[in-house]
Amino acid sequence: MISKFYISPIIRITLTLFYLALLLPLPFLAQLTAGASPLWMTVGILLGLIPVQGALAQQVVTDDREIRVQYPWWVPRFLVKSWSLAWSEVTDLKMRTTGQGGLVYYLIDRHQQGYLLPMRIAGFAKLTEILTSHTGIDTKDVRPLSQPWMYFILAGLTLLLLAIDGWAVSVALHPGAIGYHP
Repeated sequence: MISKFYISPIIRITLTLFYLALLLPLPFLAQLTAGASPLWMTVGILLGLIPVQGALAQQVVTDDREIRVQYPWWVPRFLVKSWSLAWSEVTDLKMRTTGQGGLVYYLIDRHQQGYLLPMRIAGFAKLTEILTSHTGIDTKDVRPLSQPWMYFILAGLTLLLLAIDGWAVSVALHPGAIGYHP
């Protein structure tokens, strides 16, 4: 049976909004300060959105033979790394700490090569059940890298930033309204 898992919607939405919140005011502010071309800045922001969305389009596919991490056809292969690993090749699941103190897990094959277990997907508990059923590896203590509450906090802060961006853009479009006259 084939199962597909995608990056969690809260993560996709939050990171996309964060990208936009950081960059959308720039063309308006460039217009106000007579800096770089607002048109080219907008084009750059839209082009930059492509690799962001590409990274967030990761798919984990499992079937009776293997686990695969892949990306849609429109994501350039030089930006991302797809991989597949037959269940029969998986010998272990090793935990590693990240530089920020989190935990990540690697599927280890017969050649001792590690494959990062995707941990930001919706349905992670089901993925670990599938992993256990095909390999016999105990995954009961394996948890997702980031808990949803972390992304809810980031989403809230991003919405606050978007509100501030709205104010900054309104000032850029109507500088006389606050007494600023360039």
